Amino acid sequence: MASERDGVGAGRGGPLAGVRVVELAGIGPGPFAAMLLGDLGADVVRVDRPEPSPLGIEPAYDVAGRNKRSVVVDLKAPGGPGLVLDLAARADLLIEGYRPGVAERLGVGPEACLARNPALVYGRMTGWGQGGPLAARAGHDIGYTAVSGALGLVAPTAPAVPAPVTDAPEGPPALPANLLGDYAGGSLYLVVGLLAALHHARATGAGQVVDAAIVDGAAHLTAVLQGLLAGGRWQERRGVNLLDGGAPFYAVYPAADGGHLAVGALEPQFYAEFARLLELGPDAPGQWDTARWPELRARIAARFATRPRAAWETVFAGSDACVEAVLTMRQAHDHPHLVARGTYVEVDGVTQPAPAPRFSATPGALRRPPGRPGADTAEVAADWGVPGLVAPPTA
Repeated sequence: MASERDGVGAGRGGPLAGVRVVELAGIGPGPFAAMLLGDLGADVVRVDRPEPSPLGIEPAYDVAGRNKRSVVVDLKAPGGPGLVLDLAARADLLIEGYRPGVAERLGVGPEACLARNPALVYGRMTGWGQGGPLAARAGHDIGYTAVSGALGLVAPTAPAVPAPVTDAPEGPPALPANLLGDYAGGSLYLVVGLLAALHHARATGAGQVVDAAIVDGAAHLTAVLQGLLAGGRWQERRGVNLLDGGAPFYAVYPAADGGHLAVGALEPQFYAEFARLLELGPDAPGQWDTARWPELRARIAARFATRPRAAWETVFAGSDACVEAVLTMRQAHDHPHLVARGTYVEVDGVTQPAPAPRFSATPGALRRPPGRPGADTAEVAADWGVPGLVAPPTA
């Protein structure tokens, strides 16, 4: 794991150096999207509310607040919306994550902002989107991914014996934290949309609104599987398909000590190496003898159960058997490959992922740690030419 002295710090730009972003503070995918833009060099100004965040996270540990500067604006005060419009007039991108209609009621909706800055790209981050029967409903990652069809793909474990064919999947799906909806289907799609619209705005001078809905992004992530489903190559039952744990050579197995190994030996040459190192034996069922997959799964499970995870890591080290240990987040910090690449860095005692992806000429960087709300008001007021910004009183 790298430290802040290992290539992480201020003084370097990034591919988005010079791009100005206004983030209307919220929780979840909007802040993460703004963090990603900041990691890539954008000048991100977060507009915080006077009241504390409902999550109650200490600013020092709010990793999504890194690479941003903060000002505090009360949008319900008479002059508050005008200050945000002043910032929007000087920005390239704006991110808001309110329910549909809220930004308009506050006086900082797309029409008002684009009137001040016709080239602005106005990004809207919601779960259900700006239109549709559910647009005004509350929700969270788990509901958006459920409706999109993405959550139903996640099998908790692969069965030793395939479940009988029924109209409904067996058992509930697993929950992949809020990575699948909020961040994959939400933040990343918002950032792609913002950057695509920014490219258009710089070519034409015309900004636009980006409607990034988590339910849309999560559905879009299933594109390849939707094709397999249409072609009869995917069953609508969890844990019985090639890539959802149904295949015994693409699954997770417990070791003798309770640790787990992830097996992804799909190609014949990789499976042959896997079978050799695991010592499955010459009488083991063939890789594609699907009728005997339950027997093959049981044999693989029995072999893994004979040794602790670390011993199996040694067995498969340096091979192309496609077997890796399932690590916790803290264990991942010290994995040799991730250490060598500097995938995780430590800044002010907080271990966190380094900026990604990587650029050969304009690398991203952690230029500043998460800051206290309002701490950068004077600096932003001067840099952006908005003298009306006033720092909140200190407690």
